[in-house]
Amino acid sequence: MELRRWLTVVDERSIEAGQSRDVPLRRVAVIAVVSNPFAGRYVEDLGPLIDGSVAIGGFLARQAVEAMGGLPVESYGKAGVVGLGGEQEHANAMLTTAFAEPLRVAVGGALAWIPSFTKLAAPGASIDVPLAHKDALYVRSHYDGISVTLPSDAPAADEVALIVALANRGRLNARVGGLAADAIAARDGLR
Repeated sequence: MELRRWLTVVDERSIEAGQSRDVPLRRVAVIAVVSNPFAGRYVEDLGPLIDGSVAIGGFLARQAVEAMGGLPVESYGKAGVVGLGGEQEHANAMLTTAFAEPLRVAVGGALAWIPSFTKLAAPGASIDVPLAHKDALYVRSHYDGISVTLPSDAPAADEVALIVALANRGRLNARVGGLAADAIAARDGLR
């Protein structure tokens, strides 16, 4: 897969609903626009997409961690937008465990599955990338996401936009209960 371009989105804030927080919420998304060798035709074996996604996953993971600016990573997510000449299944093939393992390594290890979303869309589409805690799925404070709008020329019909998203904490005013992030280690014997 050829990497045509990549972009980084950083969203940081410390005030929500008039409430100021000492630790800001930083959410980042890194987008890689790659060629889709299977655009325009049906291919039964998507193994080459899975294999080819590993290097892209590693690249996106490194760029996303760098965009966090030294803040710890608590949440992650992934997404894909397939150009109109491909199939949604192409993005799903590219976002498997093979793609995601470099992300787990880059964030210092992670235990929970990585939430994802894929779709088929025209250039300039928007997508909401889901976020969840990297070590325990049921940490409600970290159910979040980041909205990404792709450039007006991406993905082309024969491309896929692959996205990795990270956050340093849960929502600023999270207060719906459930497992607290600082209770994960005690519950699971992690540390």
